[in-house]
Amino acid sequence: MTRPRVFITRKIPSVAAELLSSQAEVEVWPGALPPDRSTLLSKVADADGLLSLLTEKIDAELLDVGKRLRVVSNMAVGVNNIDIAAATARGIAIGNTPGVLTESTADLTVALLLAVARRVVESHLDAQRGLWKTWEPLGYLGLDLLGKTVGIVGLGRIGTAIAKRLHHGWEMKILYASRTPRPDAERELKGVRVSFDELLTQSDFVIAMTDLNPSTQYVFDRSAFRKMKRSAVFINSARGPLHRQEDLIAALEAGEIFGAGLDVTDPEPPPPDDPIYRTPRLVLTPHIASATIETRNRMAEMAARNILAGLSGEPLPFSINPDVVPRKTLQ
Repeated sequence: MTRPRVFITRKIPSVAAELLSSQAEVEVWPGALPPDRSTLLSKVADADGLLSLLTEKIDAELLDVGKRLRVVSNMAVGVNNIDIAAATARGIAIGNTPGVLTESTADLTVALLLAVARRVVESHLDAQRGLWKTWEPLGYLGLDLLGKTVGIVGLGRIGTAIAKRLHHGWEMKILYASRTPRPDAERELKGVRVSFDELLTQSDFVIAMTDLNPSTQYVFDRSAFRKMKRSAVFINSARGPLHRQEDLIAALEAGEIFGAGLDVTDPEPPPPDDPIYRTPRLVLTPHIASATIETRNRMAEMAARNILAGLSGEPLPFSINPDVVPRKTLQ
């Protein structure tokens, strides 16, 4: 019997291909960049399963081309790149990799906060360039963390993990803005739920950690940055379109906030001539929040197990549309 075919859109930890190859024919896209649209469509045309990343647009057109497609597994927590309604209407199961990157993302977020507050990258680059001549009493002055106030917009799993690190590590006061109260955080971390505007005006550090939806897109605009303290630091390691990039650059150039740290941008990546690369007091990392060996291995394994379940006609262990159970394709 012909074995089902699975296309993996990027080179990912080998555990995924190893799991899948025991029961399916697996093709892994070898390029350093994602496959272009026409290539992706041609690969999906004869695939029973698709293991994708956030870089792939999984829309109605692609789903119609993939006439054999039974399951799509996104190696990511977010699924903004997938038309869930279109997939559900076609009986295609969609999976993701939830919960796995909480700790690594929290660590990276705190690392960005520290790097900006203590001007780590700026001073490192100056030292590399031979500009370090002597100990400077007024050189690279940054910000203390101890006892400061951090405002977190979106206090879910990752936001709470960040709050724990900052509260227990630096005795920070926790403010949060959220659609729903978080009584556990209020009890354990003395967190205080406030309005978005209150959070902006009262916080020394502002962290974007909410999901991306029409109500949160570009919520951090020029108006928001102007409400923040001039000594404030802005961090976004969630989704690029939570902040309006040109407004953040303008705020930094005008000295309206102290600095910013980004692990996500809009667009991503920015073009080579984007002013974000030359903006003062901004630390930029290339979407590496989940980039630890342990986390990426777990993500790859979870994504592969979604595919195997879908090909077997079983409910996905990490399902986005659990009402859809694809018909069996494994022989």
